Amino acid sequence: MTAHTLADLASVPGVAPRDAATRDFVFNHTMLRVKDPVASLDFYTRVLGFTLVRKADFEQAKFSLFFLALVDDATVIPEDGDARREWLARQPGVLELTHNHGTESQDGPVYHDGNSDPRGFGHICVSVPDVRAACARFESLGVPFQKRLSDGSMKSIAFIKDPDGYWVEIIQPTPL
Repeated sequence: MTAHTLADLASVPGVAPRDAATRDFVFNHTMLRVKDPVASLDFYTRVLGFTLVRKADFEQAKFSLFFLALVDDATVIPEDGDARREWLARQPGVLELTHNHGTESQDGPVYHDGNSDPRGFGHICVSVPDVRAACARFESLGVPFQKRLSDGSMKSIAFIKDPDGYWVEIIQPTPL
């Protein structure tokens, strides 16, 4: 793999310098559609450690939104709903799960996971302090793997699958 300098990256065709008008923009969230919110919430909270920060039900439109974030124990999440919604909008890396009511009773997959033809969406990624320990824990919890650390040539990343078949890449920020 080639390591590129920041100057190299700035000269990649199509890359523009950041406009001052975008300095306070935050990449806030990614949305995944889920078939069974109970199974998905269990996976993202129990298996990956996310905290459910907000839930919004739209009964007339027949869907619910669940906003999850990876927050440390010292983080103070506002109790007031409006303050929490405002706090949530400033957080990077939030996961929004959207459940369209009734999909949980349908047989088979409801949504395309993006990793079979026609390919599209690929995966989300969670960084962990110890990828080997995290993978051993996922194994003990019976989490399905798309790629174990021992598979293929990239021995430092793994992919697990959530209840809807979405891939979650697991990486470690420091070299193994």
